Amino acid sequence: MEQRSDLPFLDLSAPDFSTRSTQVHAARDLGWCARTPYGLAVLRHREAGQLIRDRRLRQGSHSWPDINNLSGSFADFWKRSLIAMEGERHRAVRRIAESALAPRHIEALRPRFTAIADDLIDGIGPDGRIEFVGGFALPFAAQAVGALLGLNDGWQQVATDAASLGLAMGVGCRDHQAEFNSACDRLMELARRLVDGTRAEPGEDAYLGRLVLGFEGSDTLDEQQLLDLVVITIFGGVDTTKSQLGSAMALLAEHPEQWERIRRNPDLVAGCIEESIRHRPATTWATREALEDFEFGGRRIACGETLHLLVHSAAFDPAIRSSAEFDASARGKPHVGFGGGAHHCLGHLVARTDMECALTALTRRLDSFILSGTPQWLPDSGNTGPVHLPLVCTMAGA
Repeated sequence: MEQRSDLPFLDLSAPDFSTRSTQVHAARDLGWCARTPYGLAVLRHREAGQLIRDRRLRQGSHSWPDINNLSGSFADFWKRSLIAMEGERHRAVRRIAESALAPRHIEALRPRFTAIADDLIDGIGPDGRIEFVGGFALPFAAQAVGALLGLNDGWQQVATDAASLGLAMGVGCRDHQAEFNSACDRLMELARRLVDGTRAEPGEDAYLGRLVLGFEGSDTLDEQQLLDLVVITIFGGVDTTKSQLGSAMALLAEHPEQWERIRRNPDLVAGCIEESIRHRPATTWATREALEDFEFGGRRIACGETLHLLVHSAAFDPAIRSSAEFDASARGKPHVGFGGGAHHCLGHLVARTDMECALTALTRRLDSFILSGTPQWLPDSGNTGPVHLPLVCTMAGA
């Protein structure tokens, strides 16, 4: 193994470590990568963009349960899910899912996403106070996924369980095994009920109907893979959207002038969401694992080695971005917040669309808002986001 004592070390596993820290930026100044407890961290935009699509690498997050000595139903699910698949089986599942999530199907859900957001805004009390994560971001994300899945009730339990699964992807995951294993069991049972219900009333006018038809037309895919895909849809659709919406609103609370800009020009909302991913990504790194030995950027990458492509560090590489200020109208180079290549996030269009609908509704209904207390955050490494974001809102026309 190549000696790497010349590389800086970043302790991604430390509870107080931030992937947005000056320590990371200093390491990026020295070179494109750094050592971590989990393998190499990729810090620069050019190298991250190349490696995210390099066919000598596979999706690396499949090994997260083993790296952290996790066991139980979540670990079993994660290691057999789409995250862990490669080759023809992976391509077969993606073809079905991508067809079921085609743009025309997602666009048709915009009115429903907007109605969900408006209903939640209606629930803001006369004093304008709301704890944004529990009062808006989480119920919005859960109900939006419910709309995709045709789930008419029970979204509260879905929200709770999806948030619990999110704890499995944080650096403190071992402290929460019992919680996220129980949540995984409940979501798998829900997936079974939804699939059985879809078979009782088949059709192609809903996401689950399209999935079921696709799997039934395959000679190589089985029922467990279908159920796992439904669970990964719930997990990704709820937890990431909840966290990214919360992070976006926290950024806008810190930059009220940017809120005013998007409120006056809703065409900026979609770009504002992309900027929030660059500045405070819910998933702080995209992971890849080497399938063979190879040379890259003057370094030897060994077969089996893990690389973590740090989203914020790559997005604010001085080679492509001169300012680190939050600007809702900025248009940066593509980020890796949704991954890329063969393992580009399947639900990226759903996430972008429902977050755009939510933030657009908020700009239409709120004149302004401020923090009414101190936000509480998950560790800023792994999967992150606010867990408590107290706001005081001034309603439009008030």
